[in-house]
Amino acid sequence: MNGASASTATGTTATASQGRGAGRFAPSPTGALHLGSLATAVASYLDARHQGARWLLRIEDLDTARSRQGAADSILRVLESLGFEWDGPVSYQSQRLELYREALSSLSARGLTYECSCSRADRGATTDAGGYPGTCRAGPRTTAPTAIRFRADLSPVRPFFDRLHGPVDVDAEGLGDPIIRRRDGCFAYQLAVVVDDAEQGITDVVRGDDLLPSTYWQRSLWGALGHGEPRYAHLPLVCEPGGGKLSKSKRSLAEPASAPTTLLWRVLKLLHQSPSVGLMSEPLSAVWEWAFAHWRLDALRGVATLTAD
Repeated sequence: MNGASASTATGTTATASQGRGAGRFAPSPTGALHLGSLATAVASYLDARHQGARWLLRIEDLDTARSRQGAADSILRVLESLGFEWDGPVSYQSQRLELYREALSSLSARGLTYECSCSRADRGATTDAGGYPGTCRAGPRTTAPTAIRFRADLSPVRPFFDRLHGPVDVDAEGLGDPIIRRRDGCFAYQLAVVVDDAEQGITDVVRGDDLLPSTYWQRSLWGALGHGEPRYAHLPLVCEPGGGKLSKSKRSLAEPASAPTTLLWRVLKLLHQSPSVGLMSEPLSAVWEWAFAHWRLDALRGVATLTAD
């Protein structure tokens, strides 16, 4: 089922059956779809279809302060114009809050959470990626509004195998305990993404390298919630020529996508696939058919970054 109208659909495409594995693309509607996100969408889509698996589309719109009105529909229209076909209705995290409440209640009932009054200023302006030492494990230190953190140390995980990076280990002590519900009451990404992936039967997560560090927290939550975790493949990030961070405004995509066949061909080249020049003169569907048949995730193994042209 493809297109923006699929957000209310109930069926699935004939491409993959419900009983098979599943991949997904889960953009945040904070602005227009850009080249980096499109590369992730193409890689996850091809990886799923190459395996005969389902491919789901999920809008991660929990952070209402950062979400832009109309951005979700814009993302869907761009994907539709590029020929993506997703299975079933588009899901929205903002409509799945009860699932997150149930998961949080389950964790709390088993002593795996605690309230934390620490602000970013209290932590020396660091983010959780810099590690949280468990300051409030024995109880909030102040009367300030509290977030809820997950005791990752009580749900330890072993090193895991990433399909691109190979064996991956982390400094669990250095990462500490992640926030799973913010001070403003909003559920945090780390909890929501695990609940969603488990409930939707996701078996393969293909996403950017920037999310590799948080995989430890998510795997810990997978175990604490009693779910078998998916396989992971963390893609090299798309950068500007010269290695600079991708300019999202400069690399944002028109709606609908202009010259979709050429754009898809460019993304395939960006992902180290080998489409022939002649494919650019073929219909969009022919490019997809070639890509489904010839997808090679391992072409990205050992690649540090992807350079936008």
